[in-house]
Amino acid sequence: MYELAPSLPLQEDFVYHWKAITHYYIETSDDKAPVTDTNIPSHLEQMLDILVQEENERESGETGPCMEYLLHHKILETLYTLGKADCPPGMKQQVLAFYTKLLGRIRQPLLPHINVHRPVQKLIRLCGEVLATPTENEEIQFLCIVCAKLKQDPYLVNFFLESKLKAMASKESTNVITEDMLKGQDSLATDTGQAIQPEEMPGAAGAEHMEKEDELPQQADDLSFSLDELNVTSSPESSTVCPNQDYNLVNSLLNLTKSPDGRIAVKACEGLMLLVSLPEPAAAKCLTQSTCLCELLTDRLATLYRALPQSLDPLDIETVEAINWGLDSYSHKEDASAFPGKRALISFLSWFDYCDQLIKEAQKIAAVAMAKAVRERFFVDVMEPQLMQTSEIGILTSTALLHRIVRQVTSDVLLQELVYFVLGEHREPETLPNINRHPLRHRLIEHCDHISDEISIMTLRMFEHLLQKPHEHILYNLVLRNLEERNYIEYKPLCQEDKDVVENGQIAGAIDLEEDPLFTDLSPDNTGAQEWLSVSPPVSPEHPKNDGKTEVHKIVNSFLCLVPDEAKSSYHVEGTGYDTYLRDAHRQFRDYCLICLRWEWPGSPRSLEKCNLEASFFEGHFLKVLFDRMGRILDQPYDVNLQVTSVLSKLSLFPHPHIHEYLLDPYINLASGCRSLFSVIVRVVGDLMVRIQRIPDFTPKLLLVRKRLLGLEPEGPVIDHMTLLEGVIVLEEFCKELAAIAFVKYHASSTP
Repeated sequence: MYELAPSLPLQEDFVYHWKAITHYYIETSDDKAPVTDTNIPSHLEQMLDILVQEENERESGETGPCMEYLLHHKILETLYTLGKADCPPGMKQQVLAFYTKLLGRIRQPLLPHINVHRPVQKLIRLCGEVLATPTENEEIQFLCIVCAKLKQDPYLVNFFLESKLKAMASKESTNVITEDMLKGQDSLATDTGQAIQPEEMPGAAGAEHMEKEDELPQQADDLSFSLDELNVTSSPESSTVCPNQDYNLVNSLLNLTKSPDGRIAVKACEGLMLLVSLPEPAAAKCLTQSTCLCELLTDRLATLYRALPQSLDPLDIETVEAINWGLDSYSHKEDASAFPGKRALISFLSWFDYCDQLIKEAQKIAAVAMAKAVRERFFVDVMEPQLMQTSEIGILTSTALLHRIVRQVTSDVLLQELVYFVLGEHREPETLPNINRHPLRHRLIEHCDHISDEISIMTLRMFEHLLQKPHEHILYNLVLRNLEERNYIEYKPLCQEDKDVVENGQIAGAIDLEEDPLFTDLSPDNTGAQEWLSVSPPVSPEHPKNDGKTEVHKIVNSFLCLVPDEAKSSYHVEGTGYDTYLRDAHRQFRDYCLICLRWEWPGSPRSLEKCNLEASFFEGHFLKVLFDRMGRILDQPYDVNLQVTSVLSKLSLFPHPHIHEYLLDPYINLASGCRSLFSVIVRVVGDLMVRIQRIPDFTPKLLLVRKRLLGLEPEGPVIDHMTLLEGVIVLEEFCKELAAIAFVKYHASSTP
């Protein structure tokens, strides 16, 4: 006993404060006075200070006599019972604060002790039972410190996964405070208070053990009192608690996310974020199977989505400021750019951002389950009917919201579910009779050619952003699966005459690109270009290239010469040459290559000998609609044409050899009845040549329209054939853009 002597004063002090609390209950007859009128808060604070001081004076990891006393005499159990009874009034707050400070201020691991984690688990069940109670703030602080402790030592979460048997045993156990408990008698010394490991208490055996542990010694003493005497009434449970409350930490946090106090709700969301990220598979499984987490996420998404106005300006949906779920503190009065429904829109996008971040942080099992729930219970049940409706205002608003969600999603797992929702999971080549196999995909692609230009533009923009998302299935489902067999080619072995032209001849009138200072600047010899050129897929040695220099000259000139000189206007206006397109193509191609790197695409087209060229070719629904719209470029509004060509140029940038061949090679022999991007443009140019003859002063009018579009000329009298003239300008620019993309991709693929 000699070596313990220095600590005795601390221990005596600690026991004194605890006895002072217990004597209050034995001696007082007035249990209606609030706890703040008693010395209990002061005694609890002193006990905490003593425990902290004791730990600071001892070697790390060593348990002192005061802590031993607390564990040995089940002080936390007794405090839990007093807190549940809220006797005297306000005691629950005091107990929650004591637990929170104890877990937060003591460095040694306390949760492995059965006489800590068991009362902690019981106290967790009291949290979130009733919303907007005076103890909400203390409840959330307590729950968050438990979450933080689990984040530090994830294996501890196993203590908080209650089996149904264990939970029942706990509920059925006697909740009686006895004189022995309050006096801290040694009759409790049967429990050593030692730490145990979670795996020591599996299944039913654990429940049995818990039941025995819960049996508190009872004595037929006049001083003992039961919970009934403390006027305990069970609080009404929150209406959305699931029947199997196996993971009460999650259930309590879920209830508090519904708090009217925004700060409490955000803290509860942060606690859930910590819990879903725990690497323990058992916890992840319990989280998704035995709690209402998935239902809460999706039900709130659905509620907030349905609260949006039927009609929202697409521009407002697109431009409303970046949403961060934790900072949803919008004030309508302070907002100069307010619009009807802005508060509701921010709330929806903020909660969607939370779901996205939660899934992004979550352990894999939990992430997949939550993402599937969002797809089934929100995307399919709530969004799909809105996207499939016939009201133009409804279609426009719901498509703009889908577009915003596509842009906003960052979680790979949620992105996959979003992609499957929009496009379906099919990967075999499309045929005309089966393009309706996934009704939503079919409807959205049809909307790219809608009678309403606004709907067409919005849907095209949605697809443009979808194509830039890092998921291989998007491009494969929309385009690549139909190009796999290369059956758009009519296979004819080259005759000798053709070979001679390819090997020896430069096409008459071709621009020598190597002499162009801008092209030289972007050549592989330029050290600045090395970094991005090295990103593109390697050329397979099985497929040696033709003379690439001749090829790229031919291809670039083919696109540049497509529009006849009398229909060109860019050379009259400064700053509308190739340089911008080349720089954009160079930057964008590098970005696309980085996205596609992990998809392990081949470096060259599939050998024709291995392709089924007999199968009939269908470009697929998506390209069919894009080609149809491209074919009407001279008769469509300017904004529609800009969007159609933007999507096609994005497709052309992908570093897949079949896409490159089909969209950017004018010299492939197309099979009968097939069309390519080049052949569609050739038809448009043929139509243009005929129509130019019927329009007097065509070139001056064209130049005037271009200058007006660039803001170089003020708006004046209406010009005849405005749609046609604007279409010609878009066509010329698009051909220059395709030439630049072809050139940049050639240089990338020719770099070792």
